[in-house]
Amino acid sequence: MTQPEILAVGGAHIDRRGQVSGAFVPGASNPGIMREEVGGGAFNALRNAVQRGAAGAILSMRGGDTAGDAVARAIAEAGISDLSAVFLDRATPSYTALLDKHGDVVAALADMALYDLAFPKQMRRSKVREAVDAADALLCDANLPATALEKLVPLAAGKPVFAIAISPAKAVRLTGVLPLLTCLFMNPREAAALAGTQTGGADAMVGRLRDAGLAAGVVTQGPGPVLGFDPKGIVAIEPPAPRTIADVTGAGDALAGATIAAMLRGLELAEALREGMAAAMLAIETPASVPKLPADAFAAALALVPQPVEMR
Repeated sequence: MTQPEILAVGGAHIDRRGQVSGAFVPGASNPGIMREEVGGGAFNALRNAVQRGAAGAILSMRGGDTAGDAVARAIAEAGISDLSAVFLDRATPSYTALLDKHGDVVAALADMALYDLAFPKQMRRSKVREAVDAADALLCDANLPATALEKLVPLAAGKPVFAIAISPAKAVRLTGVLPLLTCLFMNPREAAALAGTQTGGADAMVGRLRDAGLAAGVVTQGPGPVLGFDPKGIVAIEPPAPRTIADVTGAGDALAGATIAAMLRGLELAEALREGMAAAMLAIETPASVPKLPADAFAAALALVPQPVEMR
C-alpha cells in the first residue's frame, strides 16, 4: 500500500514549557524546569501521522533567526518535506506555556504575529496550489487567519481536509470552511466557540456543529470520554489511564495525527479514533510534545483503549 501524502499548512514554531515542581503560587516566583523544543499544531500532528505510515510535507512561516533554524532542522529530522516561507527580517513564532506540577496548563502566551501577516499573502502563490494538488489529503490548523483558510481549503477540491482548532479564540477562524472539512479536532471550549454556546449535552453540541456545516469531528475532554461524530452517529471512548503523566502538551495533536493516518488507511472514524487515543496516551507519558510511536509500544497502548460506545 502506498503512503498517503499529507500536506500540512499551519504552525511549526518554538514551544517553551515551564513546569513548576510544587504547588503553583500566582504572582510569585515558582521553582521548576523550562523545556524548549519545536512544536505547532499542524507540525506535531503531521509528525505523529508520519510515524503511523503517512508521508508528509509542511508549509509554514518562520523567521530568519536561530529559532527558525531549529524549526528547519526538526522538519528535516522528521523526514518531512519543507515548503515553508522564511522571512529574514521577522522573528519565528513561539508558544510559551506554564504548567502545574501535574502537567496541566496554568497560562500560555502565543507570539504568532508572523502567521497573521504572512499566511494570507502566501495563499495566493502558485506553489500552494501545486502542493495541494500533489497531496492526497490536507491538514490545516487555526493558526492560519480566516482569510487564509478560506483561500486554502477550497483548493483541496474533494480531497480529505482535516483541521485542528488550536484554541477557543482561534477556532472561530474555521467557521467559513466547516462544510468543507472531513474532520475537525477540538476540545469542549473550542467546540463551544464554534457552536456559539456552552449549554446542553453532547447531542446538543454536536447538533449545533452539524447545523454550522460540520459533518464530522472529534471532541476531547481531558480525562473524560473522547467524542467522535460523523453522519453515522456519535460514539464515546473512555481514555485509558496513563501509566505515568509527564506532560499533557501535544496529546491532542498526537490524537489528531494518528487518527488522520488511520482514516487515510480506510478505517472508519470510530475505529481510527482508538488509534489516536493510543498515541495521545503515549504523548502524555513522555515530556516531549511528540511521542515516539514504535510498533510494539503503540500496539500495547492500543490494547488499553476501550471499544467505542454508540451514544445514539
